[in-house]
Amino acid sequence: MPTRLDFSTLTLMDALDLATLIEVEACKRYAQFAERLGSGADGDAASVFQSMVVNESKHGEEIAERRLALFGDQKPKVKLDDIFDVEAPEYGASTRDMSALEAYQVALSSERKAFDFYDGALRYVTEPSVRKLFEELREEEAEHVRMVEELIAKLPPSARVAPEDEDDLPGSYVRKLAKDRYE
Repeated sequence: MPTRLDFSTLTLMDALDLATLIEVEACKRYAQFAERLGSGADGDAASVFQSMVVNESKHGEEIAERRLALFGDQKPKVKLDDIFDVEAPEYGASTRDMSALEAYQVALSSERKAFDFYDGALRYVTEPSVRKLFEELREEEAEHVRMVEELIAKLPPSARVAPEDEDDLPGSYVRKLAKDRYE
């Protein structure tokens, strides 16, 4: 499990805090990827990651609002340090030359990871309200998996092609070298 928490001792408040932090971690990682790649056009890998920032943020806010409604401003016991890569994509998952399809595949893998997390955690959850929440979150992640799979199925052929960085092309390199040396 990508957490050091004991699921058998989680309260509903702890579980809501955990779920919120899982979304925050994923949101931050997608934002890092989008920023690292920069966006040259709609539909590129960076824009896919930016759309995931919006989705993860929205889901996290919904959970946080629920937590606030139930428990007010009680100080959380669960911290971001208690989890690692529950739903967040792997650090090295983005590459400078990835296609939109590859970005969606990263997102799909992350949504499946989140589903597996909640599914696996259910074996250890004893508190009925926490169990119900984790079942609900598992189903939401299953829905997210289906949504990303549907997006992938609708991608145009151009989404399968990674953008080329003209500095990486041999002809561009030769022209640049010639320009630098002879002009």
